[in-house]
Amino acid sequence: MPATKTLANEPRNDSPTIALSMKLPRKADFEKALIRQYAKAVKLSREAGHQVSFRVVVDPLVGAQTISVVEEEPLPHQDVFPVEEVPELDDELQAALVAARERGRRRAAEILAEDDMLSAEAFADLLGVSRVTVNTKRQNGQVLGLDGAKRGFRFPLWQLDRDGRPYPALPKLHEVLGGAWAVYRFLVTPHGALDGRTGIDAMKRGQDDEVVAAAESVARGDFR
Repeated sequence: MPATKTLANEPRNDSPTIALSMKLPRKADFEKALIRQYAKAVKLSREAGHQVSFRVVVDPLVGAQTISVVEEEPLPHQDVFPVEEVPELDDELQAALVAARERGRRRAAEILAEDDMLSAEAFADLLGVSRVTVNTKRQNGQVLGLDGAKRGFRFPLWQLDRDGRPYPALPKLHEVLGGAWAVYRFLVTPHGALDGRTGIDAMKRGQDDEVVAAAESVARGDFR
């Protein structure tokens, strides 16, 4: 088994085994960084003359990813690809991730406690359907339901148009962005592609096509 070593944010030295790591807060940044790190891995492997691999750690609570490009030192007379042995995160990074998760939980709790966040029962009453139907619509992405460990699912009142119906672009946004919290962040964040409007404000103006295009741009990692 090859010896591996992780040196986050340190320059390359004479050691044959190096890891280049970075922690990123957003999916868009992660995708661009992954391409950059791939280019570094290709260059490193050519220079070293042996295998280089990736290690990607994704933390859904923090919304962050850590990329490590690990150069592996092959053992003498080794004819098969080596198995990478990656050390555990150091105490400082581990503590930072724990703190970030706790901040994320507190922020999620604050959001779910807002006045316009309705329970499944209250939301079902507004739609004139059963709670089971609301749950089915949530699973299909037809409505936005945010999960809270203690409060259960909460449904933003602002996802309903003037006629009391969910905005028709919601299923496509779930498909493009891949999760309820990602859809929520997109809808409450101003976007340059929407002339500085939030996603929900643009949908209120009937700009569904523009909203979906902006979401696809975010999913691709474009900067606008």
